[in-house]
Order: sequence, then C-alpha cells, then structure tokens
Amino acid sequence: MISPGARIARVLTAKGAIQDTAIHRAVLAVDRAAFIPGTVWVSSDEPGWDRPVTSADPDYHRWIHEDWALVTQVDDGVPAREDGYGRLPTSSISQPSLVVGMLQALDVATGHRVLEIGTGTGYNTALLCELAGEDGVVSVEVDESVAGQAAANLKSTGYAPRLVVGDGTREADGGPFDRVIATVAARSIPAAWIGQTRPGGRIITPWSPGGGPGVLVNLAVTEAGNASGRIVGDAAFMMLRSQRSGHDPWGSYVNEDDPAAVPGETTVNPRWVSDRSSGWWVVLGHLVPGLGYVSFEAEEDEPQAAGEATVYVYDRDGSGSWALGEYSPEGGPFEAKRCGPRDLWAEVGAAREVWLGAGRPGQDRFGLTVTSDGEHRLWVDEPGNVLTL
Repeated sequence: MISPGARIARVLTAKGAIQDTAIHRAVLAVDRAAFIPGTVWVSSDEPGWDRPVTSADPDYHRWIHEDWALVTQVDDGVPAREDGYGRLPTSSISQPSLVVGMLQALDVATGHRVLEIGTGTGYNTALLCELAGEDGVVSVEVDESVAGQAAANLKSTGYAPRLVVGDGTREADGGPFDRVIATVAARSIPAAWIGQTRPGGRIITPWSPGGGPGVLVNLAVTEAGNASGRIVGDAAFMMLRSQRSGHDPWGSYVNEDDPAAVPGETTVNPRWVSDRSSGWWVVLGHLVPGLGYVSFEAEEDEPQAAGEATVYVYDRDGSGSWALGEYSPEGGPFEAKRCGPRDLWAEVGAAREVWLGAGRPGQDRFGLTVTSDGEHRLWVDEPGNVLTL
C-alpha cells in the first residue's frame, strides 16, 4: 500500500530536506493534498494582487504535490476584488521543506505536550500528532472559518488534537508545554508563549521585527522566565493578526504636499533600505520598527539621470512619519524631505552604523533573547553582545 504522503516525502528526501527518521515517517503518514482547499491564490501579472486558481486548473494538481507554499485565504476571507483577486494573503499551507525544517528544530518526542500557534489548514497539526501523539497537541487558530476547515480536514484524515479558536498570543489551557511552535510570524514574541513553556522547553517561531521578511528563531526557556537562542534560517510567514503593520499602498502614508514636510539633505544613502544583506535586514527591522519603503528608478530615456532614484521610507505603524531621499551615484549629501515626529533617515543611518560597527555580521551569527519583562535583545555571537542604537 502506498503511504498517503509518499509523493511529497519523495520530493523532500530528494532535496535533502528530511534528516530525521521520525519526521520522515510522519510525512509519509499524512496526505498533504487532503489539507489543501479547492481554491488557492498565486501571484498575478498585476503587481500587488493574488489571483485565485481552482482545482479545475491543471497547474493546481501539480502545485499541491511540489515543495511550494500555497495561499489558502486572502483578505481575511473576503477577497478585495469581486473577481476573487486578493490584496493581502492571510492564511496558507507552508512550503513543505520549511515545515520539515521547523519540526526538526522543534525536536518533538512522543509524550511531549505541544502548543501550535496557527492551525491553518491543519497539515502541520497532523504531523505534530504523528510525532507527539494527538493527546498532547493543542492548536490555536484566530480565524473561525479557517479553524472550521482545519477541524474538518483533521477529522477526515483521522486526527483528533485539541483545537481552539482564539488569539494565539494569549495563554492556552493545557500547559505547561514542552514545545511551542508558531506557523505565523511575530514582531515581538508574546509573553504568553514563554510563560506557558516549561523551563528547558523550546519555542520555534518566525520572527519578523520590521514586519518584513522574517527569520526563524530557536529559543530555549530558562528557569528565570527568559527565552534565548539563535536565528537558524529564513522564514517568510504571515504576521500574527494582532501584530500586523499597515499594509496599504505606500501612497497612503506619504503626502509630499503636506505643509508640515520639511526639505533638507541627508548623508544616509537612500539605497541602504534595499540592501538585502541578511544580517543588515534583521538589524534594520529590529532597530527601525515599522519601516516601509518604495524606490523609483529614473526613466531610461533620461540619460542625464542614469542610476538616480527617488526612495521613500515611511512608518507603517501610524505615526505619520515619512521621508524621501533623492539618490545619485555622484554621492551625498542627498536631497531629502521629511515629515512627522520620526526622523526615519537618521534612524536608518544609526542602524547602519550599528551593523557596520559589529563587522557586518550575517544573520547566521545572530541570536535573540526575550526577557521576562518583554525586552527583545538582538545579539551577535553570544548573548552579551547586544546590538542597540
């Protein structure tokens, strides 16, 4: 008899993603396709929009058995356009290789009590049931309709963990837990996750301090109620709904005609905000919270402006702060304009100095400590080397 998860397991073993025999058995036992709804959303030719694809499309049947994440809900269940196109992905079934990587980091054993934040489709929940035993698994989902479908998926595939509809940032019944795993990103690690993890227990979660691309952190909880550990990889996940930054188009944050906007200059290179050096991106997100940006290159038919760009930065957290910088390859100071209480170019420049002063570390050298009072400390190499402005 062919195992229910044989197709996706073969893809993952061929890529070298599965290194743990218990997780291999779990992937073989669970049919991932049974957890994928009849409509998923994929990037469209229209920037900023995801288009719906149904099971009538041949591509759908190819995608569900490959190592791809698939968006399973947009705009909190109500697509922004009447034709079903969505502006904001709000639930998904994660990329299988990332799912496996997180479970291997979690190090679940039979008999562990496990708390999952974000039930989603229920696929990861089913894998946890295989690893820990379903009596030890508690899964929390904030979206009632998503939770209902996950419950149906799990029941139809023979799993009966404890499912809770609610805010995953709050304490859940059933603790203390040996393991906590989040399938959504957190800008700040909720205190409840630490408080309900036993000393010596482990928390695996995507961390996205700036609200942008996230990283995966592996935190151990101490007797003192702190959690500390290293960044162990990339992890682009949707944000906890209670911690989302604004996601409106950039033009809703910037008004160049605002009489309060002040023209001037900046020595900060506006292109720094688009530098994708892995360590820099983590530092920028942590030290300049809520930052959004957009860049417009000079037109090709303007040879005198070759290489120039207008870069806007803005605060997605609602302070009303924004700034623009006119980049030129001739170098700074650069023409600028700013508005609002935050001097965003100054903040970006200060964060850059911190990163450069630490020797331009990559994210593989970073760790995070979350104290019992909620302070988040990003450090390099060891917990005493904290990066601060």
